[in-house]
Amino acid sequence: MKRRDFLQNTAALSAVTILSPATAFGSQANSAVRMGIIGCGGRGTAVIRSMSANTNINIIAMADLFSDKLDACKKILDELNIKKGFSAVPKPNTYTGSKAYQQLLANKDVDAVLISSPAYTHAEYFEAAANAGKHIYCEKPAAPDVAGCRKVEHVGNLYNGKKSMVIGFQIRHATPYVQMVDRIQKGDIGEVLNVHLSYLATRLDPKDTKGMSWDEIRIRNQYHFHALSGGTMLDQAIHMIDVCNWAIQKVPLNAIGTGGKDATQTFGDTWKHFQVVYEYPGINVSVHAVQFGTSFGDVCAKFIGTKGTAEAHYSGGVFISGDKPWDSGIPKAGAPPLTEEQRNAGAFQSALQDADKNKEIAFIKSIQSGNYLNEARSGAESALTAILGREAAITGDRLGWDELRNSNMRLDPMLNLSQFDK
Repeated sequence: MKRRDFLQNTAALSAVTILSPATAFGSQANSAVRMGIIGCGGRGTAVIRSMSANTNINIIAMADLFSDKLDACKKILDELNIKKGFSAVPKPNTYTGSKAYQQLLANKDVDAVLISSPAYTHAEYFEAAANAGKHIYCEKPAAPDVAGCRKVEHVGNLYNGKKSMVIGFQIRHATPYVQMVDRIQKGDIGEVLNVHLSYLATRLDPKDTKGMSWDEIRIRNQYHFHALSGGTMLDQAIHMIDVCNWAIQKVPLNAIGTGGKDATQTFGDTWKHFQVVYEYPGINVSVHAVQFGTSFGDVCAKFIGTKGTAEAHYSGGVFISGDKPWDSGIPKAGAPPLTEEQRNAGAFQSALQDADKNKEIAFIKSIQSGNYLNEARSGAESALTAILGREAAITGDRLGWDELRNSNMRLDPMLNLSQFDK
């Protein structure tokens, strides 16, 4: 081969292999982002199903500790792929056991990964995914302990601008919440003095785990154990805590709290109710979180300012009263449901109606465009805020933000995962 021909061929090869994200995902044939999912339980299946419906993804790899979870999820994901003209998830791309996540991340065909495994794995998998060159959609919380949150923050700093890294707080993309927070930050309710947050959920019954080892029983009932899930403050109350931090753009100085277990509770170590008061700079924030009974209660964030009050409910309206009143149009508590004509005109019945869709579209578009998102810090800070409240309540002491953050506190899940390898 002549030298000139060699140089021309080399230049052509470089032009093909060195591509910007916009170019790589630009054509119709290449526009689908190739997704892997780690954690194939109910939450992971729901998120990837929604993402498939709302964005152009091709699900090509799956990983879970347990084969029954993976098999049940695969049937659903195969149908989603085939419906969109893609192939079923290849059998060689399905991984189980304690090393399943590593095997998936080693798959070079995977562009992005959904991490929907139990919370105790999030920080470890987040770091491994970033190191493997994957874009990351990680379910909340960032971690159930301080050490994990700090790791997620570190990874976010390390890969900032190189990969998209988002945490699953869909509310930040819900149109009514976005509009309300924008008005709060513009000063429509004046100076914020007080915030009330509540997440009043139903009880969570243990799953039937007859014949299983204690480790498997705990994993399949992760939400009953602080070291595995973080408990209700990290699983449920954190949603409203994240809205608070987002709206007032601050983190707390300290917290004090109380709470406890359900009087009838015989399984697990998680507390079923928390009452926490946070001191933010110039603002007091109260959190009330419960897991009781069979009737789901209110999920609400209320911001009280010098010129008005802003409040948002999952189902019960998102609005501002005061000097600059505003209403999102979401029906308030007790109001009749929307008519078909109103729904067809685009009215929302729920404040979260477009939250998942908008979040998923933003994530996939960021990958395709190269305008990468980085929610590692905000996700870690919201988790740390929830941890601060949980630990203040459990210890009974006023606990400072700096004291907690500098503690590098770790929760040991005390699991022998190798027993699940075949």
